Amino acid sequence: MPADGLLREPKGFALRYFFGSYGIFLALFAPGLGGLSVRVQALVGLEQAPTVLGLVLGSGAFFALITQPLVGRLSDRTTARTGMRKPWIIAGAVGTFLGILVITVAPNITMLIVGWAMAQLFANFAQAALTATVADQVPEARRGRVSGIIGTTAPLGILTGALGLTLLPNDILRMGIPAAIGLIACLMFAFLLKDRVLTTKPDRFDFREFFASFVFNPAKHRNLGWAWLSKLMIMFGYASTVTYLILFLATSFGITDIGKQLQFNLLATVVLVSANVVFAILGGWWSDKIQNRRLFVAVGAVMIAIGVLMFPVAPALGTTWGLGLILVAEAFIGAGAGFFLSVDMALSIAVLPNAEEVGKDLGVLNIANTLPQTLSPLIAGVVIIPLGDTLFGAGYSLWFIVAAAVALVGAMMVYRIKGVR
Repeated sequence: MPADGLLREPKGFALRYFFGSYGIFLALFAPGLGGLSVRVQALVGLEQAPTVLGLVLGSGAFFALITQPLVGRLSDRTTARTGMRKPWIIAGAVGTFLGILVITVAPNITMLIVGWAMAQLFANFAQAALTATVADQVPEARRGRVSGIIGTTAPLGILTGALGLTLLPNDILRMGIPAAIGLIACLMFAFLLKDRVLTTKPDRFDFREFFASFVFNPAKHRNLGWAWLSKLMIMFGYASTVTYLILFLATSFGITDIGKQLQFNLLATVVLVSANVVFAILGGWWSDKIQNRRLFVAVGAVMIAIGVLMFPVAPALGTTWGLGLILVAEAFIGAGAGFFLSVDMALSIAVLPNAEEVGKDLGVLNIANTLPQTLSPLIAGVVIIPLGDTLFGAGYSLWFIVAAAVALVGAMMVYRIKGVR
């Protein structure tokens, strides 16, 4: 990897990365945000939907766990003439598209699980390689701004995914069109990328090295360990409301009409994303100015927790005021996530222990971003919500309280990272 002082960011790289990253998030969030909720309700009914949705989304957790560090390590060793990252981005984009097509036509829960697992597997191919290009191409002084721009891609993917769910007439179009846009965006990024080329043949890749791709030693690399845990917990809190909003509306507010569910989901998403984009751009610029990353992570996590805690209060206020409070909560969550995402990439790169294994180490860190998006609904649907319903008759309330507490712990953990402001 070139020394940071020798790096010159290619013209237009940030914009191309924006569209590539946005594309893969759009493809994933169209089903993850509401498409799968609608499909599950249609296949098993509302009563079983929380548990089944958790199982479907959780099926991707295993692939999110292993794929990013593995592909990161393999891309660090790829000697293709086209570059180290490009082949993985292309394969990931194509595989994600095919997996989502399976979801749109799945006749039963088994095929729904197969499609989502396939989409998660290949999306993590693309994300691992995409992330590594930032360290390859962008100097340290620019990473806060670039990270802030990149931090807007996930919320914009959520917004346009929700818009498609509301406006398009059937599941094939609701999820197929975002998947096609994601495919095109990633392919354009890959084909225009002046990729880093590995000119020296790497050492033989044995099984011990293969399994080392999945792990790091937190005792040896403490900063990486604390960054991983902090990120995991904050993203766990953030993911707690995104996936279950539609089912929460049906269960707690009696909104069972699919059209009305999707309409409010879109409105909430507009609020979430608007706050997210504004605070992501502000946070990236501000953190570069004061050269402090941890502050924005901590403040962002606290704002997420405050927003999540508004959800269990909302049903007691009635439909009008309760739904209004949810919109306020979405603003807090969006702003907090914007602050967090604005410095996430810059902080991640700052704690990397080995400049020659950027792809692998960023892949390990990216697990903490992607795993909560599937693990959070699995824990909610299979454990917390049923337990809360049984013990207190308030499964969703218990879930949101637990998720907020986890995000706050993540805020505290970021200050265990040493040598980074």
